[in-house]
Amino acid sequence: MASVKTAVSLEESLLKWADAEARRRKLSRSRFVALALEECRRRQENRELLERLNASYAEDDPEEREVVRRMQYHLRELVEGEW
Repeated sequence: MASVKTAVSLEESLLKWADAEARRRKLSRSRFVALALEECRRRQENRELLERLNASYAEDDPEEREVVRRMQYHLRELVEGEW
């Protein structure tokens, strides 16, 4: 993928921290910032996926609820003999 140069304004203390952290990790400042942005994007995508999954499971489906109820009943019968 092609790289694009950009200028970003940061508080001096944040830039100093980023530079020190990049040196500690033996990365260039640009690579460190790119990795941080990639991590931010990954976390956001994971949050969105979790929200979609939660919304999907929150939907009330009477047929599915009945299937789950029957599965629980049969599982309970199986387990009661074991314990």
